[in-house]
Amino acid sequence: RGRPRVRRPPSEWTRLDRWWLRFSSSRWRPWWDRAAPILILALAAFTRLWRLGEPHSLVFDETYYVKDSWTLMHLGYEASWPQNADVQFNAGSVNGYAAGNPEFVAHPPFGKWLISVGLAVFGAQNSVGWRISTAVLGILAVALVYVIAHRMFHSTLIASVAGLLMAVDGTAIVMSRVALLDNSVMFLALLAFWFVLIDRGWAARRLERALVGRAGHGRSEPSMAGPEGARAAPAPRYGPALWWRPWLLAAAAAVGLASGTKWTGLYFLAFFACYVVVVDMAARRRHGLRHWLSGAVAKQGPVTFLVMVPLALATYIATWAGWIATSGGYYRHWAQAVGGAWQGTLAWVPLWFQNLWHYQVAMYDYSINLHVPHPYESGPLRWLFLWRPTSMYYVQTAHGQAGCPAVQCAREITELGNPFIWWVGTACMAYLVYRLVRYRSWRAGAILTGFGAGYLPWLLYINRTIFEFYTIAYEPYMILGIAAVAAIVIGRPADPPRRRRIGLRLVAGYLGIVCAASIFFWPIWVAARIPLWYWNLHMWLPSWR
Repeated sequence: RGRPRVRRPPSEWTRLDRWWLRFSSSRWRPWWDRAAPILILALAAFTRLWRLGEPHSLVFDETYYVKDSWTLMHLGYEASWPQNADVQFNAGSVNGYAAGNPEFVAHPPFGKWLISVGLAVFGAQNSVGWRISTAVLGILAVALVYVIAHRMFHSTLIASVAGLLMAVDGTAIVMSRVALLDNSVMFLALLAFWFVLIDRGWAARRLERALVGRAGHGRSEPSMAGPEGARAAPAPRYGPALWWRPWLLAAAAAVGLASGTKWTGLYFLAFFACYVVVVDMAARRRHGLRHWLSGAVAKQGPVTFLVMVPLALATYIATWAGWIATSGGYYRHWAQAVGGAWQGTLAWVPLWFQNLWHYQVAMYDYSINLHVPHPYESGPLRWLFLWRPTSMYYVQTAHGQAGCPAVQCAREITELGNPFIWWVGTACMAYLVYRLVRYRSWRAGAILTGFGAGYLPWLLYINRTIFEFYTIAYEPYMILGIAAVAAIVIGRPADPPRRRRIGLRLVAGYLGIVCAASIFFWPIWVAARIPLWYWNLHMWLPSWR
């Protein structure tokens, strides 16, 4: 949209344009395309795996999820632990759980099943085993951000910008180094987003073939007479309903697993399903269908619902397979014990499903009424500005204690994002809203859909006890937003030379500042022992303490 771009003659090319032309046509270009993602993945692996077992102590909510994962893999359900079990667990005594006493849990089990894979490989006595599954997902998320950015912008350079930002950001690093559930939700939702993007092109091609096929066989709606009595091509009205959409099935399964980790995955299902309907609407309008709106909403919309929602719900129920297959889980025999079995027209429903439904209701009541004050709670309106990051581990020592070389030392794991990523990212998301309204950019719409799914629902629970580390769910889309703005700033070969030079220098300078800030904040992301005065230098805002 807008004025057409005119390609400049070679005499007006910048040195960057000439260098890029020589490079892109040389034998080194394929090596660059391969080397860039490999180097970014290597950086992501280092930042997430280096000293992963430190500290050898359950930090923050690891006290729930690691121990629950250990009992889940042994019993099929989460068992309770005695008081002060963390001390014994840290010391290697990991079998102190009460096998006959199930524990009420606030989240579905799939994320804990993922954590249990690391426990099965390394053992529960090894703190690397607690966190390795989350770390691997964090590395794969960097790769996925790169792949998605490459698909959206068709540029190795812009994809590298996105992958680099995800690799060096503090929130992404910390949430990959602790055994919490939110990193799993982020990865699975991002995987679904990738599938939805693939479906966007796949469905457009399928719709075009269907419309061409109908026109060729003359089975469309009644045709209209053209000039001089000629018969014009039929004018289709609603278009066909596309039932076979394998990438939407894959997306539904992914968000089902995300929901089986935390219920926030359901919001991604809702947002992505609505996005698919809007994309179908735009595709039908491009093909000139007269009733493109009603065709997408009333004809294709119900089909999309049936393709995505039942599979997502079935996948969610499947994540409870351990609880269903065993008999000792919490509320597993609730209906039989209290005589609460459903009657009348619902009496045929299996008891295991009735018990599972009751468990879901109890989980919802607990989650919606969680108002316990916490020193690190933070409302969603503050998240965009890094107002109150979550400190997950903090130990202060004096000179000579635990190898402290200064008067006082500190070790901390704080979920503090790189300020130059998050503050700039917030501005970029606001700019993408403008791009969506002004130019109807499909890239802006897709990115804002993922961002909205991870952020907007929390505005409904502004009075609930919530934390800033929940932002990991929408961070990849914010980074894609920065990459989208970087592509605009760099421009295209058809743009004026001075604009190209300035744009490239701005993006390069920005990445340099981001990397320098990540090196500076690195110690408080990985619990490195640093002098207390140096720790104080990192507390730019009073609310960070």
